[in-house]
Amino acid sequence: MSFPLLTATAAVPAIGAIVTAAVPAARRTAAKWIALAFSLATLVLAAIALVRFEPGGDRYQLTESHAWISDFGVRYELGVDGIGVALMALTALLIPFVILAGWHDADPVETKSSRWRPTQGFFALILMVEAMVILSFEATDVFLFYILFEAMLIPVYFLIGGFGDRAHAGGDEAGATQRSYAAVKFLLYNLAGGLIMLAAVIGLFTQAGTFSLAEIAEARANGTLDMSTGMERWLFLGFFVAFAIKAPLWPVHTWLPNAMGEATAPVAVLITAVVDKVGTFAMLRFCLQLFPEASKWATPVVLVLALISIVYGALLAVGQRDIKRLIAYASISHFGFIIMGIFAMTSQGQSGATLYMINHGISTAALLLVAGFLISRRGSRLISDYGGVQKVAPVLAGTFLIGGLATLSLPGLAPFVSEFLVLVGTFSRYPVIGIIATVGIVLAALYVLVLYQRTMTGPVNESVRGMPDLKLRELAVVTPLIALLLFLGVYPKPLTDIVNPAVEHTMSDVQKSDPKPEVEAAP
Repeated sequence: MSFPLLTATAAVPAIGAIVTAAVPAARRTAAKWIALAFSLATLVLAAIALVRFEPGGDRYQLTESHAWISDFGVRYELGVDGIGVALMALTALLIPFVILAGWHDADPVETKSSRWRPTQGFFALILMVEAMVILSFEATDVFLFYILFEAMLIPVYFLIGGFGDRAHAGGDEAGATQRSYAAVKFLLYNLAGGLIMLAAVIGLFTQAGTFSLAEIAEARANGTLDMSTGMERWLFLGFFVAFAIKAPLWPVHTWLPNAMGEATAPVAVLITAVVDKVGTFAMLRFCLQLFPEASKWATPVVLVLALISIVYGALLAVGQRDIKRLIAYASISHFGFIIMGIFAMTSQGQSGATLYMINHGISTAALLLVAGFLISRRGSRLISDYGGVQKVAPVLAGTFLIGGLATLSLPGLAPFVSEFLVLVGTFSRYPVIGIIATVGIVLAALYVLVLYQRTMTGPVNESVRGMPDLKLRELAVVTPLIALLLFLGVYPKPLTDIVNPAVEHTMSDVQKSDPKPEVEAAP
């Protein structure tokens, strides 16, 4: 038996979570280093999987398959395509930065609402989320994916409710109340989507007699999968609603601003750059592959919802007074671009959407983590409490600017390539949708530049006059992310070579080809 690389990639952070949680209470620093070591070991395994993956090879590679719950046809089946392996690598890459950035976020504090913040639990929960997300990108058994899809909610719930942001204008008691509200809202929204998905998973099994993606694809190819049009559409809706909530897509997006606003900056990165990608990834892997006809049937409505997300999220970002809530609404706008690219049903759109998932993860991590460093220094999330920061902390201001410019998809930075591909792919099939979506780009420039102007430029606010610049640990977090944004902005080929073959398979699933350009005949 070959080495189970995919299992190991998910097992290492899971083991790390157990070991970290078992560290004695007085050894908080040791627990942090143990968590960081396990996250780095996971990154090494993910890098090995990325290197071993052959873009021109089989659709699913590094596969593993073992009997699990035989009576119900459930198997422990893993395999990655180009999209899954890229997102797995992104997750493994971001977690060490999340841990470093949150190094002191769970240190003990004396407050009225919390006298003890269990440091070991904080880092153990982060590693547990990493294990579940990575395994969800690898799962090729629908029931296995569903279990992971639901189970990852529990550690995220505790990370939001138990380790929320201390910078709350209403004081500690109000902050605790808001954190509890945000955590419960996150859990209820996603649990509701999961229950709808469970009904669809059961319905799929009654139709296909299996949970295996490979077996369902084979039955569809052989014409032995007897599924009526109405049944396929209902099952598609069951899966899609759950993924739309996780993504999130308007109008089921309202949990995200609360969750990101009340979570610490590293946990907010974990939510929007890692966990939420499971939703958009699942649209490609499950909705389009399992229900191709229903996906085409739903495309017009989904594109309209994505367009609303783009414009609505950007408009609300412009009006925000809270730094993290502004970034949250910007992410809703960006997820609209991702979903629009997926359902444009063009190779450029889907390649751009996949790149957008990766580049959004990197750019949002860079911006959010620098914003977290800024907020931790001043103790406030309100934009109005800042001003002139670039004069007292120029490195912090400079990295904040680069993260912001990446968020607005400035040419030369990684998100520009993905946003350009999404717009080109959408315009080639749905020109009106593509044209209206460009409003989101204009609004992105507005909210990012206004945010920078009000916090970093102008007279120095007295409350930030003695603000220190980025420290060595913080530079170690931000510098690699900025370097990646620059590298992938000018040379995205390593990513496109990996994801394009997977996109071709998806286009084949839905039996779509790119529209041919209209060329006028020469006179």
